[in-house]
Parts: sequence; structure tokens; C-alpha cells
Amino acid sequence: MTGLIEFLLLIGIVWWLLFHRTKTIVWTGVMAAVLLVYSFFSSVTWFILLPAWIIYLVSAVLFNIADVRRPFFTKGILAYFKRVLPPISRTEQEALDAGDVWWEKDLFQGNPDWKKFSEYKKPTLSQEEQSFVDNQVNTLCRMLDDWQIVQDRRIPEAAWDYMRKEGFFGLCIEKKYGGHAFSAYAHSTIVGKISSRSLSAAVSMMVPNSLGPAELVYHYGTDEQKDYYLPRLASGEEIPCFGLTGPSAGSDAGSIPDKGVVCKGMYKGSEVLGIRLTWDKRYITLAPIATVIGLAFKLYDPDKLVGDKEDIGITLCLIPADYPGVEVGLRHFPAGMAFMNGPTRGKDVFIPMEFIIGGQDRLGEGWKMLMACLSIGRSISLPAISSAAARLGYAMTGAYARIRKQFKIPIAKFEGVEEALANIAGKTYIIEATRAMTASVVDLGLKPSIASALTKYHTTELGRDVLNYVMDVHAGKAVQHGPSNYMCHAHQSIPVSITVEGANILTRNLIIFGQGVMRCHPYIEAEIQAAHGGEGKDALKAFDKVLYSHIGYALSNLAKALWYGITGGRFINVPIEQKLLPYYRQLTRMSTALAFATDISLLLLGGDIKRKESLSARLGDILSYLYLGSAVLRRCREQGETETDLDSAEWAMQYILQQTQKAIDDLTHNFPIKGVGRCMRLVIFPYGQSYRTGPSDELSHKLVRAMIKQTDFRKEFTKDIFIGEGVDDPTGRVEYAFNAVLAAKDAEKKFYSAVSEDLISSASDFEEQLNIAAKEGILTKEEIELLRKADEAVRKAVAVDDFTDEELAGKQEECLEKVRAV
Repeated sequence: MTGLIEFLLLIGIVWWLLFHRTKTIVWTGVMAAVLLVYSFFSSVTWFILLPAWIIYLVSAVLFNIADVRRPFFTKGILAYFKRVLPPISRTEQEALDAGDVWWEKDLFQGNPDWKKFSEYKKPTLSQEEQSFVDNQVNTLCRMLDDWQIVQDRRIPEAAWDYMRKEGFFGLCIEKKYGGHAFSAYAHSTIVGKISSRSLSAAVSMMVPNSLGPAELVYHYGTDEQKDYYLPRLASGEEIPCFGLTGPSAGSDAGSIPDKGVVCKGMYKGSEVLGIRLTWDKRYITLAPIATVIGLAFKLYDPDKLVGDKEDIGITLCLIPADYPGVEVGLRHFPAGMAFMNGPTRGKDVFIPMEFIIGGQDRLGEGWKMLMACLSIGRSISLPAISSAAARLGYAMTGAYARIRKQFKIPIAKFEGVEEALANIAGKTYIIEATRAMTASVVDLGLKPSIASALTKYHTTELGRDVLNYVMDVHAGKAVQHGPSNYMCHAHQSIPVSITVEGANILTRNLIIFGQGVMRCHPYIEAEIQAAHGGEGKDALKAFDKVLYSHIGYALSNLAKALWYGITGGRFINVPIEQKLLPYYRQLTRMSTALAFATDISLLLLGGDIKRKESLSARLGDILSYLYLGSAVLRRCREQGETETDLDSAEWAMQYILQQTQKAIDDLTHNFPIKGVGRCMRLVIFPYGQSYRTGPSDELSHKLVRAMIKQTDFRKEFTKDIFIGEGVDDPTGRVEYAFNAVLAAKDAEKKFYSAVSEDLISSASDFEEQLNIAAKEGILTKEEIELLRKADEAVRKAVAVDDFTDEELAGKQEECLEKVRAV
């Protein structure tokens, strides 16, 4: 027994040294002293001590004597590394290098600093921004009738004029150029509120403010381009679009066939240096009405007129839409929505160098420019749309489930409906928390490439889940198209958000982890650079230095992952006081599991991991859920940890941890080397699944209870979406009925109690029952009026539209004509 205890103590010392990643000189000395003591004074047998000494001496020599290590060990690893390292194209490298990293780096490395995280300020609107939302944005929303917009296939001119007048196209452009210079958080809030009223209007306003000429010119344009374009874009005098996607290049935008050749040509009566350009783009939002077109193309210089390279690379330019040779095609019809979208083409169009964004100095830098700016659009616009649709669904579905009855009971009381409502509430909380946090990152002056990609992917996918539940609860009300349907267009158009700015499938499989491992792992990028650094002693020395730091990092993560798995993460130190402390600990535990699983995958799969897309996707899912969980905890803290915020955050965290566990299970079960997969799972979850179930029924019930009342939480959560005023508006009718039913709640309880006691005949119609109640003194005059008002409001709120055959036939014929019109 003594020998066993001493052996376990030896293992514990080794584990402690690995866990804390002690310096080489420290663990070398400590282990030498420990082994000497064990050799002379312990009862541990030499069958154990001899292998321990051998392992120690080999490790001590390798880690302490570089001149021995490099030729006999590092050299072979470097050769293997070069052999398995996949080739990285220039466009891939530029995409990997684009943008900045933020909190996701801490999460990726297995050691999130929660103290630092807690010090980030809560995003808020300035007084000027709040005034714009309360006045100009609300005014615009009142001007928009989404049903009519979709029927007309265009935004009304009055709305366009108002947006120009109030500067909606220059939200983030500096004031010296005529813009508002609003924060990214305000930009996101404004896009979201407009989209809760009309997606078509929001997209029409959103594109000029995100990925497009304004963003590119602001960051990369010449002073002349900024002075000319930015004031005109801010005022809406110029309507921009940007062409990247073509018939043969979608998500693989780096393979665009659009081609420009450096040459000389005539411009304004003089021969100048320029480019002869041919392009064919499609799916370009605002192209049919754009006055200036941004284009991405591959540039070649066969005569070497601007340098020594023939293949210069992807380049960006701005061309006036009325420039000779520019062709704008007919309209596309994306998901039946009314925002302008269509193709643009040109063949052998000569443009001067002054059309290049950033001028001649920016030739070949287009891909890097695009990738940096893409992170802005992904961080702001699409998450804002998803959050707004989800929050509108939250408000309307909660209200509808309260006022709609079956078997004389609000449908919200049925457990099947309650489950759907809880999913709406909990997932909407995740979406909004993530939307706000990622937008606030942009306001830190960062271009969050990885955070933006995972935010775009998960907010749109969760948004799809929410809207499916919304449609399920509304049932027949939701599938009847017409002016009274306030959710159908949001549900109908969700594939647009999922498709644009990087298709979700490829974003998950290729981008999130692929870019994450390059930008967030502390050593991989440096190892790749060292491996590509050529041959000789200097290259070997550079690789050796990084490699042995990486080994220490990997062993430390192994020790941590195993300890956290054995203890369930219960003793992880989180240096902040929070009511949701266990969830901070579990995120740290899963963060360490990600770091451990990443290194095992990289070690054994090498460059093949680039082709193992499903494994890469699952590693990316773990990182994503860690980020989403961080956003949820941050929102709860920023909202003051109210009762409903705590319930919502707990529901969200239980869901997120369950999804994280599923991603790890899928990763380990499908790992190409089965034994390794089982060992990884044993280290991370030594007792089996830690998060066996998702949110409990009791927690779901709490979320729904807050959803079907006029609570402070509901008001705060939905304050930045637009709900119409009065019974003439479809959303206003539901909200009015909701308030009327809540006001009549006590009277309704008395009424049904009287019916159950046969004081009022259940066979009578409702109006007759009210007359009996009045006559018998069961209800007061005020109570009867409340019930009558609520009944009338509910009838109007649940009503659907109907049309004559002639109306429907006329609409179809009219639609065909309007789709073709530009």
C-alpha cells in the first residue's frame, strides 16, 4: 500500500509540473530531486524507478540541450512537418491573415481570462444615436408596409427620399464627409429595427453601409476617392453595389474568372495607363439601381507596365454604372423579396487607373481588402437581421400563444407549445447576446474575422430554428399569406442570410476552425512560417524554438483536460463573483478540451485536417459554442442578473453545453484513428457524458411564463424592434389584443368560474353569456366591457386574409411585369 501511495504521489508531482507548465530548468531540478529521494528512501520498486529515470534523462537532455535535440530529433520532425504541410495559395493566406482576433483567441488556447472579459464595457447607444433610433428610424418604419412593398417589388420612392434626406446611407461615414459617424453597435441596432418592419428596406439600406464601396473607399481609397465618393454615398446621391460572385465563382471567390489586363487606352480624349476589363457577375444586391459599381477581378500585366509580375492578383475598382460598356441585367428575385438584386456584365471595358480603389498602389491587394471588410458586414448586418426577426418572433408568438385558445385554454399552456416557445425564448437570447457582443468588438477598433464568421453562421442558423418554431406555434395563421401575416416574409427570406457573405455550410466546414487555428493557436502559424523558411541551421533553429514551446503547451493542456474531466471542473478558479459561476467553470473546462483536441488532431492528421472537413467543422463548433456561451454570460451580467435574465442565461448555457458535448462526441466517435478518438473522449469525459440533457422542463416553463406577460424583461428585450401602433397594423393588432387579454384576466377567471358552476350556460354564445352575467350580477359593467373588448381584439388579431380568384390572378400577372421592370 505504501508503494502504491508513493507511486501515485510521483504521478501527482509530474501532473502538477505539467499542469502549471513550469519552466524547463524548474521541472528538471524538481524531478531530479524527487527521483533521487524515491531511489534511496521510498519503497517504489526499480521496475518503476528505472523507466522513470530513463524517461527523465531523455526528456532532460532533449529539452535542455538544443545542440543534441536539433540534429537527432527536431530535424526529423521538421522533415515530417514539411511533408504533411498542405500548400496554401496566396488567396488562402490572405484570407487566413485578414482581420483581427479577440476573445476567441483566449477560448481557443484553453485559458480564458474571465477577469479581463468582465472589464469590457457594455455596448450602449449615445444620446445622438438613441435619438435617431427613436425618431428617424421609427418614422421610416411607419412609412413601410412590407406586404405592399413585396407586392410592388420595390421600396416606395417616399421611403427612398426619406432615407436620403436623413442620411441612412452614411451611418458610419465620418461627419466631415456628411455621415453620422455612428458606432457599429448603433449601425447594428438600426439595421435590426428596420428589418423587423421590412427586410427588403433593411437590405436596401444595409448594403451601402456594410460590404461595398463606402467601406472599401473609407479604409483603402485615395484622398481624392474619399473626397469625391464618401459625401455622395452618405447623402444617397450615389447608390453603390459590389460585384464579387459570378456564375462560376461563389464561395470559391478566389477563382473568379473576371479578368483585367494592364494596357494603355483612351480616357477623356487622352491616352492613359489603365485596364481592359471583362466581367460577369450575378446576385449583386442593388445592381439594378446602382449608380456606382464595385468590382473584384484578377489583374494581369503581360507587358509589365506596372511592375515585374505578370499575375498581379485580385484587384478592386469602382465604375460608374453609366460608363460606356457597363451592362446591368434584369432583376433577380431573391426569395420573393423586393430588394433590388441582379447581374452586371462588361466586355473589354477600358478603365483608367484612377478607378482602382486605393489607386495604383493597391493593385493586387483586393482579396486582403475584401476579407478585412467582410468581417464588418458579418459582424453587423446579418446578425442584426437574424436577431430582429427572432425578437419579433419572440414578441408576437408569446402574445399570440397567450391570446389564442384551444379547449378554452391559451395554447401557451400546452406543454408541446411551451417547448416550442422556450426554444424561441432561449435561442433568441443567444442570438441577441451574440449580436450585441460582436458588434461591440468592431467598436473596439477591430475587424474580427473569426468572431464575425462564427457569429454570422450561428445567428442565422439559430434564427432559422426560431422562425421554424414561430411558424409552428402560429400554425394556420402563419401560412396564410397577406397583409395580416407579420412573420411569413421573415421565414421566407431566412435562406438569403444563410447564403450571402459566405455560404453557411462552407463557413462552418472551412472557415471557422481553419482560420481559427492559424490565428488563435499560439504556435501553429509560427511553425508553418519556420517550415517555409527554407533549409539550413537558421530554419532548423527557428522551428526548434517554436516546436518545444508547443510541446509544453500541449502537455499542459492534456494535464488540465484530464484534471478538469476527473473533477468535473468544480475547482476551476474564476476570479469574479457571478451567480452563474458554474457555467464560467464549464466554459473554461471545454476551452481546455478544445485546445487538447486541436493539438491531438494536428499532431496525428497534419495537413489532412484541411481535407477532413467534418472534423474541422466539429472543432469549429466547439469554438463557436464557447463564444456564444461567453456572450450569454456577458449579457446576463450587463443586464443586472435579473431573475428572467438568469433563467434565460441558464437555459441558453445548458443548451450550449449540450451542443458542445455533441460536437466533442461526434469528433471523437468519427476520429480516423479509432483508439485515439476513444482516448480523447476518456480524457475529456472520463465518466461519460457530463451534460446529458438540455434545458429542463422547469426552466423552459419559467422562460415561457415571462414571455406571455408584459414584464420588464419583455419590454427591454424587444425595445429595439418595431411593433406597429394601433389595430390598423398587423403587429399592432396582436400587441393590442395581448394587452386587452391581460387586462381582462381577472374578469375572465370570474367568468369561466361562473360557467363551470352552471351559473352561466355554456351552450349560449359569448354575447349572450355576457348578458346573463350582467343580469345576474356575476360581473360588473367594467368587467363585461373588458371581456368584450378583449374578445373583439382577439378576433381581429387571429384573423387571416382572403382573396378572390381575380385578385390572385391579377397579382400574379402584375408581379411578372414588376419583376422584369428595373
